[in-house]
Amino acid sequence: MKSIRVRLGGGYHVRVGPGLLMQTGTWLKELGFGDKLVVITDTTVWGFCGGVLRQSLASSGFRVLMLEVPEGEEQKSLETAGRLYHRLTELYAERDTPILALGGGVIGDLGGFVAATYLRGVPLIQLPTTLLAQGDSSIGGKVAVNHGLLKNKIGAFYQPRLVISDVTSLKTLDNGQLGDGLAEIIKHGAIRDAGLFDFIEDNIGRIKSLDDKVLETIVSRSVRIKAEVVAQDERDLGLRNILNFGHTVGHAFETISDFRMRHGEAVAVGMMVAAKISSRLGMLDKGEVDRLRRVLTMAGLPTEVSGIQPKELIQVMKHDKKIAQGRMKFVLLKSIGEAFVTDKVSPSLVEEVLVK
Repeated sequence: MKSIRVRLGGGYHVRVGPGLLMQTGTWLKELGFGDKLVVITDTTVWGFCGGVLRQSLASSGFRVLMLEVPEGEEQKSLETAGRLYHRLTELYAERDTPILALGGGVIGDLGGFVAATYLRGVPLIQLPTTLLAQGDSSIGGKVAVNHGLLKNKIGAFYQPRLVISDVTSLKTLDNGQLGDGLAEIIKHGAIRDAGLFDFIEDNIGRIKSLDDKVLETIVSRSVRIKAEVVAQDERDLGLRNILNFGHTVGHAFETISDFRMRHGEAVAVGMMVAAKISSRLGMLDKGEVDRLRRVLTMAGLPTEVSGIQPKELIQVMKHDKKIAQGRMKFVLLKSIGEAFVTDKVSPSLVEEVLVK
């Protein structure tokens, strides 16, 4: 097991390794919680993780109140949050009643948003079960719901008390879910850790075969990168912007596809767009662009999308949360492992890269 401390709020640990859900009850007792807690999850996740988690919690004397939501990105909404508030009220959840978010990115964001806003904030425990959530979205305290077609438009910064990433749960992932997570972990290597990028490149076969040891390595190294960045910039006002590599364009791809395009696919294409822009500006060697394309392809991720109208994509990008004084912020690369943020990328350059 690897344990990484995130130095935000009062500080919390991210524990990464196989078989960790069985220790959840013990660790929550150590945090001093009472005997009642709430698990927010979806039916599928509860089906393969619920038994182990319930056994662990019950053996430590906890009474488990479970709230299920259907699967899907569409559940990240104020409407779903409202239903969960109602159920929490019926269950007499109090300000010291912890909410455990058991699931992937949708459950982590939704459960975290509910925890941040119910009674002005109740304790949050993140139990991520996908590679995307373990390596990225459960770390750093961003919680949100979508609004209309705009992803993560309404949200908060709210740190969990503990994150438990049981890599055994990743055995259930299909290729699409694996790709979602790999895109974010490749992103972390590309912006901050050339060694991690090298490791992924050299071990892609073992990653895709869901080898426990390799999964523990890439998740923990990804967590360390994100923990280091967010500890310096919790509110996303400076350094944390580099974590958006591939996301400015990626979120726009997701939106115009009505979220039919997977997050990892959209981010992968977004990273390639950003890498090409970096090269056009003379910042990134073309060989590095080709290397990024090769690693994404080996991971089973797309590197381009056909049938997209560039002007439509740019129009959607103008609604991005990271717009400042009307100017789009782009994360570009100087090399694999070194990123920077700029607002000097013109819409015409984006359009040029998209059509060539």
